[in-house]
Amino acid sequence: MHTFLLLLVQEAAAPTTEAKGGLLSPHGGLMFWTLAIFVIVWFILSKFAFKPITAAVEAREKALEEAIAAAKADREEAARILAEHQKQIEAARGDAQKLIAEGRGVGEKLRAQMIEETRGQQQEMLERARREIEAEKVRAIADLRREAVDLAIAGAGKVIEKNLDTESNRHIVESFLASIPAAAVKAEA
Repeated sequence: MHTFLLLLVQEAAAPTTEAKGGLLSPHGGLMFWTLAIFVIVWFILSKFAFKPITAAVEAREKALEEAIAAAKADREEAARILAEHQKQIEAARGDAQKLIAEGRGVGEKLRAQMIEETRGQQQEMLERARREIEAEKVRAIADLRREAVDLAIAGAGKVIEKNLDTESNRHIVESFLASIPAAAVKAEA
């Protein structure tokens, strides 16, 4: 636009005569009108354009500063949250290690307790087996004695049958038979 106004002023200053000299030669009238148009354009621009442009630049600068400040605050908040999360992770690791150690301790105690209980049960079973074996041994000896007595009585009975004629032989056998239950009771005890 400025160029267009310049051309208009130039034509108005020299409508019929051709300018002597070149385009770069100074002319007083041309310089006056150029300066006047420049001041008018400057005044119009400063009145209507510079203030909105300056306000827009300042608003943009303020928005950028706010964005930078917000980004800095966000970065600081993210660093704080990251540090907090790292502390929580370390605390969780510590708790996990503590739980693992406690679990191992409980497992070892339980294992030792189970081994001790198993040993106690094994000892009890051995004692019970020994008692049962001893009782069976005593019963077997008693049964064996009974059988020996029964066989001896049977054999003696056969021998006595032949000598049973006399009264004295009969009396000896009866006293012997009477003494057998007492001997058997003593053997069982």
